[in-house]
Amino acid sequence: MAQVTVTDSARDYLAQLIEKQDVEGMGVRIFVTQPGTRNAETCLAYCPPNEVVPTDEQLDLEKFTLYLDHNSIPFLEDAYVDYSKDQMGGQLTIKAPNSKVPQVSDDAPLPDRVNYVLASEINPNLAAHGGDVSLVDIVDESVAVLRFGGGCQGCSAVSLTLKQGVEKTLKETVPEITEVRDVTDHTYTENAYYQ
Repeated sequence: MAQVTVTDSARDYLAQLIEKQDVEGMGVRIFVTQPGTRNAETCLAYCPPNEVVPTDEQLDLEKFTLYLDHNSIPFLEDAYVDYSKDQMGGQLTIKAPNSKVPQVSDDAPLPDRVNYVLASEINPNLAAHGGDVSLVDIVDESVAVLRFGGGCQGCSAVSLTLKQGVEKTLKETVPEITEVRDVTDHTYTENAYYQ
């Protein structure tokens, strides 16, 4: 079963919402739309008894049952649901670090592990600035060649982001990576703008 954490505050908040539905046996279903893509979204929906899917996994949260969509399970690993009160009432937060790329094992191929770190750790941070980064190639068995896009393309801070952010994170989480290069780096002549 996927490891999904629902905090006590989120449990209580969802239980209150379910109670207002006045449907006996109402639960909540968690699923990922477009799993494994950059457009993946983790969603919660009411799940009345007549909509329970037999292949879904069930997590008893005492006040209600959380149904984990069978096809979303690899993408829900380490998902976290929380609720925090604020001045406007409150905010329900769902974090699913593996929704865009399912978690990979330590012995997975090097490109898979690099793509996982890019999708789960680096791109969510770059997205706040409208940017993203993708793996182009692994050269010399340890050099990750990346392409920056979105808000990162043409940004004056991209070299700083590359060296102090992306490279540092990749080297820490994927020890086989010894260097990271931007695909537009002219020393990487295979794809350089000028040859």
